[in-house]
Order: sequence, then structure tokens, then C-alpha cells
Amino acid sequence: MKDKIFGVLQRVGRSFMLPIAILPVAGLFLGVGGSFTNETMLETYGLMGLMGPGTFINAILQVLNAAGSVVFDNLPLIFAIGVAIGMAKQEKEVSALSAVIAFFVMHATIGAMIGDFGAPDLSGATASVLGINSLQMGVFGGIIVGLGTAALHNRFYKIQLPQVLSFFSGTRFVPIISAAVYLVVGIAMYYIWPVIQSGINALGGFVLASGYGGTWLYGFIERALIPFGLHHVFYIPFWQTALGGTAMVGGALVEGAQNIFFAELATPDIKHFSVEATRFMAGKFPLMIFGLPGAALALYRCAKPENRKAVGGLLLSAALTSMLTGITEPLEFTFLFVAPVMYVVHCVFAGASYMIMHILNVGVGLTFSGGLIDLTLFGVMQGNAKTSWLWIPVVGVIYFIVYYLVFSFMIKKFDYKTPGRDDSEIKLYTRKDVNARKEGEAAAQGGREDSLSRQIMVGLGGKANISDVDCCITRLRCTVHDASKVDQQLLKETGASGVICKGQGVQVVYGPRVSNIKSDLEAFLASPVSDQAAPEPAAPSAAPETASSDPAAGQPIVIASPLAGKVIPLEDVADGVFSEKMVGDGFAVEPSGNQVYAPADCEVATVFGTKHAIGLVMPEGCELLIHLGIDTVQLGGAPFTIQVKEGDTLKKGDLIGSFDEKAILDAGYRTVTPVVVTNSDQYSSFELCKTGAVKPGENVLTVK
Repeated sequence: MKDKIFGVLQRVGRSFMLPIAILPVAGLFLGVGGSFTNETMLETYGLMGLMGPGTFINAILQVLNAAGSVVFDNLPLIFAIGVAIGMAKQEKEVSALSAVIAFFVMHATIGAMIGDFGAPDLSGATASVLGINSLQMGVFGGIIVGLGTAALHNRFYKIQLPQVLSFFSGTRFVPIISAAVYLVVGIAMYYIWPVIQSGINALGGFVLASGYGGTWLYGFIERALIPFGLHHVFYIPFWQTALGGTAMVGGALVEGAQNIFFAELATPDIKHFSVEATRFMAGKFPLMIFGLPGAALALYRCAKPENRKAVGGLLLSAALTSMLTGITEPLEFTFLFVAPVMYVVHCVFAGASYMIMHILNVGVGLTFSGGLIDLTLFGVMQGNAKTSWLWIPVVGVIYFIVYYLVFSFMIKKFDYKTPGRDDSEIKLYTRKDVNARKEGEAAAQGGREDSLSRQIMVGLGGKANISDVDCCITRLRCTVHDASKVDQQLLKETGASGVICKGQGVQVVYGPRVSNIKSDLEAFLASPVSDQAAPEPAAPSAAPETASSDPAAGQPIVIASPLAGKVIPLEDVADGVFSEKMVGDGFAVEPSGNQVYAPADCEVATVFGTKHAIGLVMPEGCELLIHLGIDTVQLGGAPFTIQVKEGDTLKKGDLIGSFDEKAILDAGYRTVTPVVVTNSDQYSSFELCKTGAVKPGENVLTVK
């Protein structure tokens, strides 16, 4: 259970990264635009004539300011879309569209409830959300929509609806169910959210009242969660919701530390940026620009002299990355691996950095990195009077020395094997190394499917040769760029009963299991694993036979005709797949009626999306396929009406469905219907006990 929760939290944290990734660009626009349209700054540096109101440059800067502001003003919707995309397993674009629809429906519903029953009695309870008067849910509202929509998407994007509603099956169903669910969620949130908001406000008040100790604890926890990839889950609520405080800026109520900072950044008459907001951000600067480079110097100095040249290049690159962009993983993960106690000390120093910046009234915000770029934009360019940024290099120099001395002492005292301290490989580590064992276990579990998918990929001429992957009820249907690269023998070794090449089209016959093969192949082709070299795949080994699993050991199985018409042997079907019994042995019916009935007592295993084929399983284990017409998959289901669904239990003679014979013939296809035992390899004999004219329910085939 803990691993499952941890895995979900990791996915949630990763999904936050998509909307977070836009913040640096938006912050750059807002930082440059806000700085150089601030008349106080322009007067200070004598730039009024060049960039003052009315100049062309000022107009461009105002555009930048507006472009940056619109992102921060609409973060709830951006988070809804980003989280939905990040959490969706496949068909991510459908999840994104559904999230937008759900977001509008939820807030429109809340707006209607407010119009009918009035706003809750809570300070700052309502806000304008994309022109809708709704509750002030902030980014939490977007996250609620994103997570919920993704869950609905993953549950329903492959759903099969009854025939009458089949147009709305699959991905088309996801926006529909999302809208319906979030209409109900909107009604519920009208009553529930004010209670939640009161709790958030109380918790935020407690955090703000906790003073410097609370700031230290925030910094310690944020850094301690880095190795687990859960730091985004932790700090986003402080940055984007009332948990990080609320403030009136420019006459509007703003929630969240980062939102408060950027709202103040866009407001010209702010004297000093709110330290109660920047206390959750400013502590990163001494740590990333000065502290970790000091740690890098300690690692370099503690390496063997003969290894310092190799170590120095790696550590210098990692230190510059930390200083410029605030990306600290290469350095942090290096000593986390070899000396976890050093990482604990690092977390203590991190908390102290946040606390010291709070004590010194430093008001520098950031987008997400905490490097020199953010310091320049949101500290230096805003002026020391508004930010007190000069304290950062002062504290930073001390941090550089402290990190160097403490880490040097610990490495030598405890003989930690940091890079270059022994003769092992000199490298810096990343989170990939932390997750290597879990990835190895996952690879072992998925290796079987990947091996088969790789063999199919190679048989189709390689990844670059595959243009399209699809399937019908029995065949993997692929389009390739160069048919001469297709290795039919290799494809047959994957367990296919036949391979058909027509121009650039390749059909690989697997039987009813083809749907899973297609899904595995698509997932494999979309993964980086498909780009990696692999040993020559071996032919799949035959599964050991056991007496208990051999259907031939039972009584003869009798299969009736599902249609009225004329029974013919499969060899007379004149189709490369069925007539050569690639799918299996059986018979075919040239229909004289359009009603399809169960040929035996059975369970419905598969109803293909295009309704041209039905898979059945008899109690004895015999697997049947009724294929209505030849190549009728191309008709998209239009001539067929299927009355049953997967999982239904049928008695011999129960109605399965019907078809429009004229529509099939007018489209240029044949109505001859193969009835095939798809697990024919488990039986020893197939005997036609009737040919010629037949009624539905008359026995046709005996299987032993």
C-alpha cells in the first residue's frame, strides 16, 4: 500500500512539472516588463526618455508584462490541463480536452449555485474565473479537475457502449462522463469548498504565525523530499494556494506565495515585496548559487590528485548548472548516494537558508529555479529597496565557506567515497540511478511483452519503417514505408499463424488476442526502450502441455450454424487468411438470412468495435470466432447490429445480432461468414457433419 501511494504521489508530482515549466518564460516576460515599466526605476537610472510612457519600447514592455500576467492569472486552468495530461496513461489529448470541459462545467455550476443561493459567508470566497463568478478555489480547483478527469479518462477511454450508443464509445465518452461528473462536483463544491477553504486559511494562518521556525521546517522538508521526487507536491500548495498566505494587491485578493509576489511585481507602487510570501522562495538563492558550489569544491579537493582533472570537469559543470539555473540534482544525488548523512546536513543547511532570508527581510521571488537568472530578474533588476537582495551574496559567501569546510571534514573524517576518492568509475549521479532498481524490476515484469513487441517491430522492418499500427478482430494491420524490409518468417516466429503483405499493408494473423498484442506494440514503440539495441530475438518457446489443459481429452464438441444459408468448407471461402486456416479450422456459411444466433452454449468474450466479428468461449474451452463477411472491418460497423456485450452468457440459439446484407454487397464486400475455432491447435480433428442448406441451430461441425 505504501509503495502504491508513493507511486501515485510521484506521478502527481511529475504531472505538476508540465504547468510549472511555463512559469520561467512567463516570469521572464513579467520580470522584464514589470521592471522596465516601473517609473521609479526608470527615473533612478535616467531611462525615462528612452523607455518612459509613450515610447515604443514602453509599449513593447507593457505587452511583455501583460503576456506574463495572463499565465499567472489563469494558472488553475493551466494546472487542470497539465495534470490531466500528466496523469493520463494514453490518448493524452483527449484527457486535456476533457479537463477543459470539466473545468468550465464545474465553475459554471458553482456560478449558477451562487446566483441562486448567494455566495458563502467567507472573506474572499468568490472570484472571477475566466469570466465566471465562482468560488476562490485557486490552483486547487485546477488540480481537482485534472486528477479527477485523468481518473475518468483512464477508466473509460476504451469503453464499449451498446449498439445504439456505439458512436459515443471509447475516447468520445470521456468528455461526456467528465462533464456529467463535474456538474455534480460543482454542486458538491458549493457546499464543501467553503469548509475546506476555512481549513486552508486556518492552516495558512498557523504556518505564517509559526515565524522563523516554521520557515526553517519548510526549507528542510522541501529539500528532504527531493530524492523522492515529491517536492513539487509539497511546495505547490504554498506557492499557489492560501496555504502560502493571502494579500490584497492592487485591490484584488491574491492567494499563494508565488502569486502574491508576481501580483506585486506587476503593481508599480509596491514599496517592498511581501516577505511573508517570499519566505517560501528566497532561501533557495544562497543554497544554489553559493552553498552547493562550495560542496562541489569540497568534493574536488577531497579527490585523489590523479583524479582531480576528471572530477573537476564534472563538478564544475554541475556547479555552474546549480548557480545559473538552480538545477541541483547532479550535485545533490552524488553525495546522497555515497554519504546520506551529508544529505541530512544539507537539508538542515537548506532550512537555515530559508530562515535567514526571512530574518533579513529578503523579498526576492522566483519562478522555480533559484539560480542567478531568477536572482537577476526578480532581485537585482527590482532594486535593493524593494527586495533587499544584497543580503543574498553576503549570506551566500558564508554559505560557500561553511559548505566547503563541513563537507571536507565529513568526507575525510568518515572516508566517504565521493567521486575520485577511489578507483571506481568517476561519474555524477541523477534520480535515474536512484530509481534504477525499481526500473529493473519493472523491466523484468514487462520484458516478456517487450521481447515480443521488439520481435514484431524488427519483423516489420524496424521502428523507422512502421507508419501505422492497427488491428481487426484477428489481424494486426500495419502500414510500412518499405515492404521489402518486412521479414515474414520472423513475424511467423512471434506466434502468428499467417502473414499477408499487400503493397505497403502488412497483416499478421494472431487470432482474438491481437488486441493486446497491438496495445503492447504501440506502448513499446512509444517508449525509449524501442530505440535501444537488443540481442537477436529468439523464437517463442512452446508452452508445456499438460493433460489437465488438453481439451481433446474431453467429449466431442458440436457446433451449430449461427445463420440460415449454405454451409461450405473453409477452403472454398477464397480468402488468404480463412481459406488457408491461418486463424483456425471450422466452416463458413453463405447466408440466406440476416439474423445471427449463438451456435452453442457460450460466453461472449469479444465484441469488436466495428461489430463485424464476435468472439465466443464454450464451457469446454473451445474458442469460436464468427466473422460476418470478408474484409468487412472496413465498413466501420455501419451494416451491423449486435445485441450482446462482452461477458454475456448465451444459450444455443440466443440472438446475437443482425446485419444489412444489401449494404454490405453494395459496398463491394462479400457476406460469406467464417465460423472458426481459434484455438484449433488444441484439438485433433474437425469433421463437417453437414454441408449445403442449413437452418440456424442445425449442427454442422464436430470437434475432437
